[in-house]
Amino acid sequence: MNKAITIVRRSSSEVNEIRRRGEDPLNPNAPESEEDLGPEFWKKARVVMPEDRGKTSVHLRLDNDIVNWFKASGKGHLTRMNAVLRAYVEAQKHSA
Repeated sequence: MNKAITIVRRSSSEVNEIRRRGEDPLNPNAPESEEDLGPEFWKKARVVMPEDRGKTSVHLRLDNDIVNWFKASGKGHLTRMNAVLRAYVEAQKHSA
């Protein structure tokens, strides 16, 4: 049985306040506060780039208001559109 998905709009300041309080709705098991990792952790830390999943070029017709809304946030609107689609796909995978 599929679970209903609820989408809630929040401003970036609201999201930052939720995270500051340690109330991450995406991860209910997240710790209440930040853990101090200490200097030893940072000495061994390394940057790991995400896996390159490859890209497919597509021709896609979208409603004008949708495109304008993403473009209003500035450069990178196509990347943000992709991120929204990825979040939807991941949510569907976990709800099945």
